[in-house]
Amino acid sequence: MPAGDVETFHRDGAWHNRIEGEEGTIDGTHRTRAEAAAAGRTIARARRVEHIVRDLHGRIGDRSSYGHDHRDIPG
Repeated sequence: MPAGDVETFHRDGAWHNRIEGEEGTIDGTHRTRAEAAAAGRTIARARRVEHIVRDLHGRIGDRSSYGHDHRDIPG
């Protein structure tokens, strides 16, 4: 995950968001994945970066990009 992207993940019984490359988590903890993902999405849109949402096992469950897409890629 490139520096600056937003990641939503589960740890210690709660859902969190963090900015890749920065210390700690942002915006506190969330009771559900949906709450944390909504908050993370808002942050990613404002920062114009990718938002990665992980499942309980740490696997990527969803990934969305909100800026800096390469439009010159064919297909």
